[in-house]
Parts: sequence; C-alpha cells; structure tokens
Amino acid sequence: MSGDTDSATSGNPTARKHTALPKAQILIEALPWLTRHRGKTVVIKFGGNAMVDEELKAAFAQDVVFLHHAGLKPVVVHGGGPQISKALDRHGIVSEFKAGLRVTTEDAMDVVRMVLAGQVQRELVGLLNQHGPLAVGLTGEDAHTITATKHQPRIEGELVDIGRVGEITEIDTGAIEALLADGRIPVVSSIARSQDDGHVYNVNADTAAAALAAALDAETLMVLTDVEGLYEDWPNSDEVISRLTAKELEKLLPELASGMVPKMEGCLHAVRNGVETARVIDGRVQHSILLEIFTDEGIGTMVVPDAPEDDMEGEAA
Repeated sequence: MSGDTDSATSGNPTARKHTALPKAQILIEALPWLTRHRGKTVVIKFGGNAMVDEELKAAFAQDVVFLHHAGLKPVVVHGGGPQISKALDRHGIVSEFKAGLRVTTEDAMDVVRMVLAGQVQRELVGLLNQHGPLAVGLTGEDAHTITATKHQPRIEGELVDIGRVGEITEIDTGAIEALLADGRIPVVSSIARSQDDGHVYNVNADTAAAALAAALDAETLMVLTDVEGLYEDWPNSDEVISRLTAKELEKLLPELASGMVPKMEGCLHAVRNGVETARVIDGRVQHSILLEIFTDEGIGTMVVPDAPEDDMEGEAA
C-alpha cells in the first residue's frame, strides 16, 4: 500500500503545482511594476493606526524593506500625534489644536522633540533593522534637511500664534541622498531647524513628506491614513475616488474634512512639483503599500499632475 501511495504522489505532480500557482501568478503580476519602479525614490508618510497597532507596524516595516530589496529607494517620514498627546498628558501639558494644528509651546516642543526623535523614530528604525542593517534615523534638524519659519494660521481673518509650529521654507536633501546612495533607508522625524533663530519647529508630517518628495524628485508620495482614500461624497457615500488630477483635487479641497486637508494639500504640492503620483492609502490594511505599488488594482486614491495642453491636443489627434 505504501508503495502505491508513493507512486500516486510522485506520478501526480499537478496537485503540488496547483497549490503553488497562485503565488507564481502574484509574482508575475508584480513584474511590470517592479520593472517600472526599480531605482525610483518613494517617499512614504507613516501615520494613523499603522503607528500604534503592533501587527500593522510590523507589516509596514516588511513592506518598506521589500521595496528596498526590490530595487526602489524608500524614504520614510513620520509624525507621532497619538504618542505626543500621551506624553504631553504625562507631563501635565494640555493638548490644544487650532486650525487643525497642535499648539506647541516651548515646553510642549521639548516633549514633541523627545517623542519624535527619541521614541517613535527609534522604534521604527528598530523594526526596519530587524531585517538587516538598513535604516538610519534623522530629524529635519540634521544637516539642515528641513528649515522652517514660524507659521501663523489665519482664523476668522486674524493671524493666530500657535507657538513653535513651522512653515517649511527650504529642503536640503544632501544627507538623505547620501544615505540612499549607501543603500540605506532614511527615517525622518518631522522637526525642522529654524530659519531665523536658534530654536526648532514642529512641522506637519504630511507637509514635510510632500516637501521632501518634491525636493528628492521622487516618483511617488504615499500617505498612510485611517480611511480608505478620498471619498466621492462623504458622508452620503463611501465610494472612494480612485484617481483624480491636480485641478480636480484643488476644486475639492474647500469641501474636505480638516484632517484630510494637510494630506491632500501635500499630494497637490507633490504632483505640482515634479512627483509623478501621490497616493493616499488605508494604513489599516496590512501590506497596503505593496498592494498599491505592485498590483493591477491598487487601493486608495491616486493624484496625478494635470496633462499639459499640448499633450492633450496630441492625444486628441
């Protein structure tokens, strides 16, 4: 009997082939995307649930390392809203927001700096380096990577002082480009050096990621969020807009919820400054980065530059 079993197994390899075939098909589907993206820089803004859920954090690190080994050049930019709020609470500092931005006093800035550079960044670098000596952490202060001046939002027509919140004025990509050339994965905390005094500024991580993507001439900006993408008619519909142009996005901006505004403004800035695509994707989905880059369907919302008039005429002809 045992001989019959062995014979049946060895003589019928079809079953074995069929179980492995879906894996091969997935790899083949990824092939044109691997070819297209190889050697290109991808800036990824790490945020939302992906920052606080252990499984999502691990999956994010795996995705970024996969991109690296697939020949892409990932750059990770992160904030740390939930962690900052907890730390401020422990220090007895009240979290306050105006115009969607965290009011950052001098005392609060010390905590922000400590959390971003000393906690969130170190944890993310550690997760990435479980897969090899790849990730190097830096902040916008390092090598003048991000320079900012004081940002004062306008609320009801009046400029409002929200403390050490910065508006980016300059990007120096030298340190990041050197790390990429050395085969490393830069992990950048969204803190900026001041243009006009010796202090530092807290800058919005979505804005920082977009500015870096444009300055690095990145192929893609990816922003992880806690929603599926940009909704067509929220809250009346949960239909996600899969693709839109810069002009189409600009028209929608005044209607967006406050939390989506810096993300979509960042996408708009990126595609209007040389980045080929900007994507808002659901960070609650494991391996959402790989799904977006390496599958035919993709997920989330993709923003593309407006087509030049002469290109449109050429297409019509």
